[in-house]
Amino acid sequence: MSDSLVIIPTYNEKENIGKMIRTVMLLPHPFHLLIIDDNSEDGTAQIVKDLQVDFQIVFL
Repeated sequence: MSDSLVIIPTYNEKENIGKMIRTVMLLPHPFHLLIIDDNSEDGTAQIVKDLQVDFQIVFL
């Protein structure tokens, strides 16, 4: 269990979000990651959803 939370707000971050999630999730300290997308039209949300299985990400 972790007592830390990383929050990443996004809007049209298709080019960055996959790398950002992988980089953050590979840090040695355990934490929760919360991605908040503001209705991106570029497919950001789908990339996050695809990575949910690998990293157990909650998508709102």
